[in-house]
This record gives sequence, structure tokens and C-alpha cells, in this order.
Amino acid sequence: MNEGLVIIPTYNEKENIEEIIRKVFSLAVTFDILVVEDGSPDGTARIVEELMNEFPKRLHILNRKGKKGLGTAYIDGFKWALNHHYDFIFEMDADFSHNPDDLVRLYDAVVRGADVAIGSRYITGVNVVNWPMSRVLMSYYASAYVRLVTGMEIRDTTAGFVCWRRTVLESIDLDRIKFVGYAFQIEMKYTALKLGFKVEEVPIIFTDRTKGESKMNKTIFKEAILGVIDLRKRSLLGKIKPKKYN
Repeated sequence: MNEGLVIIPTYNEKENIEEIIRKVFSLAVTFDILVVEDGSPDGTARIVEELMNEFPKRLHILNRKGKKGLGTAYIDGFKWALNHHYDFIFEMDADFSHNPDDLVRLYDAVVRGADVAIGSRYITGVNVVNWPMSRVLMSYYASAYVRLVTGMEIRDTTAGFVCWRRTVLESIDLDRIKFVGYAFQIEMKYTALKLGFKVEEVPIIFTDRTKGESKMNKTIFKEAILGVIDLRKRSLLGKIKPKKYN
């Protein structure tokens, strides 16, 4: 089996993508990369495809037509990773808001026994750089709201920097994951906990992007607020179950 695969969804990330790829490949632990590309008009895919000539066995691209959302990008990436027999599958942003050096710390947490390792902004206080206070408060209290509704003890419920053990993703019915924005991150963590997996938070410092544009919008935030209520209802109705195999 292969070891670790870092999934990086992209849409208009030409300013960041080459630098982030080279940084991941420079780490002491060997990780492969899958870029899930949603038809960026800025030429992001072309940059990745050129780099694939330099890293033919470590860098991969999954080209999708149209901007389909973060959640579906990761679902497609997870399925690709499972089909290619990776043991550890990572979520990471392309814009350096997640420090690639922390991939090793997430990897170590799973190797030590966690099933899911979360790069957490809030496990040791508020570790966010370059966000306006209004956004910090919105994110922090959104996680508090999620904990209140769902009963999860995770401090950073919307975190998008995550390492999944292969067995976790194999157990989740990925086709039944409903949400596409930040609610996707909540739904995946909640499902993993409900299925009995061990989730560990690893403290990180989150630094807002300095290049390119944020993909955050009110629709994504609204989905997260309403989505947790739906998650709780589905849990109470016993609808969160392990994947069935024929």
C-alpha cells in the first residue's frame, strides 16, 4: 500500500499552487499530492500538469468540469485515494493558511493511534493570524454552536486541515454525505465520531491567505448553521451508519 496522500482542492490558485506543491514535496516525510481542480480559468491546472512532468509518480490531478464545491471535491478525492490504496489521506488548502510543515504532526498523531487528526485552531486558545476580529468570532462561536447542538467535544469543528486513516473513510458511506461547504467538515467529523473512531486535535496556527481570493461566502456559512440541526436529527433517527458492502 501507499502511505500518505495530500488532497488539495483548487479553484483559481495559480499564485499558490506551485509553491505549495514544492513545499509538501520538500518535507522529511514523503507525501503524494492529488490536486482536485474545478476548471480554474486562471490556468491552475496547466501549472499542475507541467509539474507532473517533474514529479511523475508523486503528483496527480483530478480535473472536474465546473465549480462543484469543496465537499464534493474532497469526496471525489477520497474515492480516488481509496482506489489507489493510500493508508493516510489528508485535507489541506492550497493557499498556505495551513502550514505544510504541520502535515508531519497530523501524520504522527494518526501513526500513534488516532483514527482522525485535526489541525485545530482552537484547542489551545485562538490561533488565527490575519483574520479580522469579526471573522475570528464568527468561526469560534460557530464551533461552540456546533458543539452545543451535536454534543461533539471537538473544539474546531469546521477545521479543513485533517488526516484520515484509510479505515475511517472506508467505513463512511461517502455517497450519503450531504453538505458541500463548511458543513461538510462538520458532517465528516460527526460521522466519524458516531461510528466510534478516535479523533484527536493537534494545535496549529492558521494564517489567512496572502495571495488569491477567499472562497468563503454567506451561503456556505448558512449551510453550516442549518446543517448541524439536520445532522442531529439524522443521528437521533439512527441514519448515521457504517457503509454496507455487498
